[in-house]
Amino acid sequence: MRLGTVRRNGTTQAFRQDGDTTVYLPAKDVGELLQRDDWRTLSGEPGPAPQHAELEMPILRPGKILCAGLNYYAHAEEVGQEVPKYPTIFTKYANALVGPTDDVVLPAASTKIDWEAELTVVIGSRVRQADEAVARAAIAGYTVMNDVSVRDWQGRTSEWFQGKNWDRMTPVGPVVVTADELDPEAGLAVECELDGVTKQSGNTSDLIFSCAKLVSYVSEFMTLEPGDLLATGTPAGVGLARKPREWIPAGAQMVTRIEGIGELRNHCVPEVKG
Repeated sequence: MRLGTVRRNGTTQAFRQDGDTTVYLPAKDVGELLQRDDWRTLSGEPGPAPQHAELEMPILRPGKILCAGLNYYAHAEEVGQEVPKYPTIFTKYANALVGPTDDVVLPAASTKIDWEAELTVVIGSRVRQADEAVARAAIAGYTVMNDVSVRDWQGRTSEWFQGKNWDRMTPVGPVVVTADELDPEAGLAVECELDGVTKQSGNTSDLIFSCAKLVSYVSEFMTLEPGDLLATGTPAGVGLARKPREWIPAGAQMVTRIEGIGELRNHCVPEVKG
């Protein structure tokens, strides 16, 4: 099953797809839909499948956006870090998010902007102090994110926050695929391209902490709720680790895809001040 949010007639609406059937639902987005216990069976109006260009980010205003850093073995190796004992968790805010075909805005204050393709967990039920089995059951599904990072600002201090929260830099989507259809532990291909050139080609089988482990870990110190997002980290191939280093150039077409979910196609444009 696929869940998504479409832009039409100046508003947004959630939809659900089972096979070739698309049903438009009485909810403004997937976040509102997941607040309902009957989101899998809620009645709606059948209609044509949305065009890719009509898709909005599935959850317009997530209550929480959490991200794991250094969570692929190959990525930890390429940046010269030891495999972490515990997950590294940082936060994003909704101002950073854009949809699956929206422009990604490259800030004028930096020339060191990096790509980071990431599988992202979508929480489907309230969960607190959960073991891995309960945490796994709380996952509604998975979507795609590119955690575009402003590396020079990220490296100014030991805290990563200021490199991760620039306005309109983090594309999410195109849909949420329900957890019964995907098994990240079995391995899903994760890729990022710039102007047709593959920069990242990893697999979720290389995750250090599994999706269920991450949800369980975070739930130990905070309550996770329907519609919250938890990005699981990026595989090897980031620009920071390349020799020489590489950054996203203005005008680049960035494609981020994950097997079984779909792809984000974003034009990277320079910030226009004022």
